[in-house]
Amino acid sequence: MIKKLASVPPGVIGFETSGKIPAEDYRDTVLPAVVEAARAGDVRFLLIVRDFDGMSSGALWQDLKVGVEHLRAWKRVALVTDLESMTHLTSFFGWMTPGETKTFPLAEQEEALAWVTG
Repeated sequence: MIKKLASVPPGVIGFETSGKIPAEDYRDTVLPAVVEAARAGDVRFLLIVRDFDGMSSGALWQDLKVGVEHLRAWKRVALVTDLESMTHLTSFFGWMTPGETKTFPLAEQEEALAWVTG
């Protein structure tokens, strides 16, 4: 499941995920917000992950596609999680992510928001 965060500053798009992410959630929730932000100039993306059971192959494809289609618009991605597996994956594959990527523990959600906004 993906839920759009309402309380983020202008210029930042934020989401909270839990469980397994199906393609429909990604396509209907994340994709339109990223496309709109890219058209405005910058994608500053805050993602809060409390638990994670994976992504469907369709969601993974949507993620790769949106990243490539708007490659130059990505400025910052802040991942907020206490899941070590997510932190390790981000550090391992972060170089492939467009823009800057930084991981924060759940207790530092405000710091993550300040960083992604800056």
